[in-house]
Amino acid sequence: MRYSDGKAIAIVTGSAMGLGYELTRGLIRRGWFVAGVDFNEERQLELAKEFPADSYRAFVGDVSDEIFAKSTLSDIAGTGHVDLLINNAGQPSFKAPADYVAADVDKCLKGLKGMILWSVETLKACGEQDLKIANVMSTAATRGNANESVYCAAKWGEKGYTQSLKAAYKGSSVKVVGVYPGGIDTDFYRESHDYVSTEKQHTFMDAGELAEVILFNLVNEANLTVSDILIERNYR
Repeated sequence: MRYSDGKAIAIVTGSAMGLGYELTRGLIRRGWFVAGVDFNEERQLELAKEFPADSYRAFVGDVSDEIFAKSTLSDIAGTGHVDLLINNAGQPSFKAPADYVAADVDKCLKGLKGMILWSVETLKACGEQDLKIANVMSTAATRGNANESVYCAAKWGEKGYTQSLKAAYKGSSVKVVGVYPGGIDTDFYRESHDYVSTEKQHTFMDAGELAEVILFNLVNEANLTVSDILIERNYR
């Protein structure tokens, strides 16, 4: 059964909350079918009720799990050609440089590992044709930040992977877009309020507005591709 019902198909990792949720919502409003990937089972159950069955299907799992990535892509690809992959999933760890431990490194690197696994499996499922990959990173991929050394290291790795994909598929029907947003007002910082206070978090960008700016550049009818999207908030 084609649950996409002929619609363009997008995969969004980290779809359950924050920017991923807003990107998912924006794509569905534009008539897309979204395969949403997230480890938060409770939120995925809520989204399965919020969105029509012909517009959203929830997949629950860890994006850095290769078996999960392979099985999910096999399922999705069986319904039609995947047109868009948005690698959005990731977790932060903000600490002073001497306070990091191995678990923090593993946590930050999950986003990079997931980005690679989902890109590889989607590329194979699409026969490396007619696919747009959008890798959502951070302005932390463009500079070093105090108390973000491991997080920045992971984001710089994601940027290196993104730039390498662009070089590999230059001139082909596979288009790769790097997305570099600044701070976003979401629960992303819930475990780091000693570093980013709730008050400071609320000065960051609105996730819904940010999603609209990204999708305006990412999904349109123009025969053009915006290769990099760097978005920062206005200061008033």
